[in-house]
Amino acid sequence: MSEATTTRARKPFYAMLYVQVLAAIAVAIALGHFWPSIAVEMKPLGDGFIKLIKMVIALVIFCTVVSGIAGMSDMKKVSRVGGKALVYFEAVSTLALLIGFAAAHLATPGAGFNVDPATLDVKAVAQYAGKAKEQTIAEFLLNIIPNTVVDAFARGDILPVVLVSILFGFVLSHLGERARPVRDLIDAGATLVFGTINVVMRLAPIGAFGAMAFTVGRYGVASLGPLIKLVLLFYVTSAVFVFAVLGPIARWSGFSIWKFLVYIKEEILIVLGTSSSDPVLPSLMQKLERLGCSKPVVGLVVPTGYVFNTDGSSIYMTLAALFVAQATNVDLSIPQQIAIFAVAMLTSKGASGVTGASFIALVGTLSVVPTIPVAGMALILGIDRFMSEARALVNVIGNGVATIVISRSEGELDVARLQAVLDGRIADAEAVELPATVRTTEPASLPVQP
Repeated sequence: MSEATTTRARKPFYAMLYVQVLAAIAVAIALGHFWPSIAVEMKPLGDGFIKLIKMVIALVIFCTVVSGIAGMSDMKKVSRVGGKALVYFEAVSTLALLIGFAAAHLATPGAGFNVDPATLDVKAVAQYAGKAKEQTIAEFLLNIIPNTVVDAFARGDILPVVLVSILFGFVLSHLGERARPVRDLIDAGATLVFGTINVVMRLAPIGAFGAMAFTVGRYGVASLGPLIKLVLLFYVTSAVFVFAVLGPIARWSGFSIWKFLVYIKEEILIVLGTSSSDPVLPSLMQKLERLGCSKPVVGLVVPTGYVFNTDGSSIYMTLAALFVAQATNVDLSIPQQIAIFAVAMLTSKGASGVTGASFIALVGTLSVVPTIPVAGMALILGIDRFMSEARALVNVIGNGVATIVISRSEGELDVARLQAVLDGRIADAEAVELPATVRTTEPASLPVQP
């Protein structure tokens, strides 16, 4: 690799994706504030961008997981990585629930509201309560198994696609050389899929503009009103979790959380603009591979983490639950608070990606404590959109950190490459644009080929 290639000229600042997204968000906020009626009409731009990304998410997961597992000779390792990831997810998300509880008790954001539940609009929450009761735990588990292989991709749900991908990868691994033509086809398909993702991501500024313009135009900053304390507390608590919990975990794993946040700055801004973590799933997986994490670990940890590792949603659920109790003057006993905590450990799973999923899960959680009026959720319905950005953002950061941690614990992380990319010795743009088809069952080594 030539010196000229290594030191490829950087793009002008206005051509960088994160600068374009940041500018689009700023314009969207201004449009939403001064011309709200026009801003609301921009919603299809955000929805269209998210749908474009979701269109290929299932293929991204399939190609990554199948290609990674097919290249592994030890299937016990797949089980070990999956089990280790689930234990990590449960431990960290439990910490997130506890932090939400602590923040609500220390700051008491609902104190002084003295809201009479009878005066609240029950109908506004009724539709969410209905959705919260639609699915039991048994149904959730059974829904992981698709009716057909095609159904897994047609539905677009993450877990059924992961299940199908693991089964395919397992079989291909056992077939050995006989399956090489199929593995080559899947690798070629990965090139096509990630190429499509790179093209669609160029539309991220338009998507972020449409989603943010709609949020500000529809709800307006003025809608925060007396609930600004809750919103600010949630953002501060989320920041505390990222730097006080994920920060030490990252440092223990050999990297700086600050440098990692800079590395995924485009994803951070897209999540903030669209209020959803789904649009950045493919690019996050791609960046983690470029960072030195092996393809099998990335393929297993990131998609399952989107369902089971919902740190931002966990903070939100306990904080918001106690806020509603405080605002409606409901004095919760210790057993009732434990019940909320225990149920939130279950209902928070799967509450990521889609805007509003956490609100539905919270309604389901409050339903188990009859003394808290579910109608009290109407208090935060109007500001939920402003908190969804932080929820999705913490979920994404948490899953990125989890993938690096699991990779390192499995010896599937190229530490030299990790440090080189985070320190800027390998250009960020080069790291993202590298081909995504090379199976990395062993830690990669420098230099990195473009």
